[in-house]
Formats: sequence, C-alpha cells, structure tokens
Amino acid sequence: MGRRNSCTIYVGNLPGDIREREVEDLFYKYGRIVDIDLKIPPRPPGYAFVEFEDPRDADDAIYGRDGYDFDGYRLRVELAHGGRAQSYSYDRPSSFSNGRRGGVSRRSEFRVMVDGLPSSASWQDLKDHMRRAGDVCFSDVYREGGATVGVVDYTNYDDMKYAIRKLDDTEFRNAFSRAYIRVRQYDARSRSRSRSLSYSRSRSYSRSVSRSPLPVDERGWH
Repeated sequence: MGRRNSCTIYVGNLPGDIREREVEDLFYKYGRIVDIDLKIPPRPPGYAFVEFEDPRDADDAIYGRDGYDFDGYRLRVELAHGGRAQSYSYDRPSSFSNGRRGGVSRRSEFRVMVDGLPSSASWQDLKDHMRRAGDVCFSDVYREGGATVGVVDYTNYDDMKYAIRKLDDTEFRNAFSRAYIRVRQYDARSRSRSRSLSYSRSRSYSRSVSRSPLPVDERGWH
C-alpha cells in the first residue's frame, strides 16, 4: 500500500474540460503510467490521480509539473496521501478518441509539418514518434497530393524547435512500414497555397502550377 501511494501523484487545479488523454500528455515523459483517475466535479477546477510504475518517476513529475501553467491554470502537483476512489484501467479504449487527434482538442502556434510519412501512418503513430522531442498537444495525418503529411503542435516554442533539430531526417516506424521523414516549421501561407493547388481540378490549376511549381509527387496527383 505504501509503495502504491509513493507512486501516485495528485494533480489539482485542472480545467473543467480537460480529458484523460491530455492528462497523459502532461505526464507521459516522466515514466510509465499505470493508471489515471480523472475527477471533474460539477464546478471546476478538476483534479486527477496519476499512478506511475516507479516512485522516482512520480518524484520527477512533481518536480517538473508543480506550478506548470496549463491553458491558464497553474497546476498543483504533489504526492497523493491516503486512499482514493477505485479507478479505471489506464489502457482501456478511450471513448473520446476521434481517430484523428486522439481526443486532444487544444491547438497551439508551435506547429511543425512532417513529410515523407508512409501511407499506413496514423495520428497515434505520429504522436508517439514526435513525443521524443517534447509535449505534443495535437497531431493529425492526412493525404495531400498523393503523399501522407502530418501536422504536430507542441505546447511550447522550445519543444517545437528541438523537434525540428532532433527528429528531422529520422526513421519513422509503425507496425506496417518505416520511412525517413522531414520535419520543418509550419508555414500557413505556403501550406494553403499547396493545398489549394492539390485540390483544384479547374483551369486555374494549370495557371497556379505555372506560377508556383509543385514537387513531382504533387504534380502527379489526379
């Protein structure tokens, strides 16, 4: 019992609309999580108990997240004391996962584009790979011009820049395939031009191509 308490942390002052997956995003990097028990009372703030496999990971999480500003809420993180209500399994399927963003609804301005993904890549695969560089708050994968492209948002500028340095030209793997990917900072203007070219089938498509040549893989899309 004592060991379980030493592995469990209390996380207070959570937003009233936070989801379990977002709690995971806050703490996954400190160690293996065994269980999450999220409590959202009728009136915020919410709170959660997060149980780690190793008590040292719980200590690291307290050190790293106590006082952390999450969406305007200053988190209170400390070692849990006493008992707690029976919680559900951390590994159970999540009812709010939408198949595109893993239930994480928050976006940020700290965004990178990921090119070169295999067609079998999912948002989960991409998120797992990009987590190596920092806190991911959003991930998505879509088809563009015959290629598979990813978008990843980080919670802060430093993690975004580190992702570009650390993960550019690295090998991406999932259960079905592997490929070397390119990671760069998101440019909304260039992406909007590229996507408008990819999806247009009118004569304006030809005029747009003459002004802004596309890579071979996008020109070959029908």
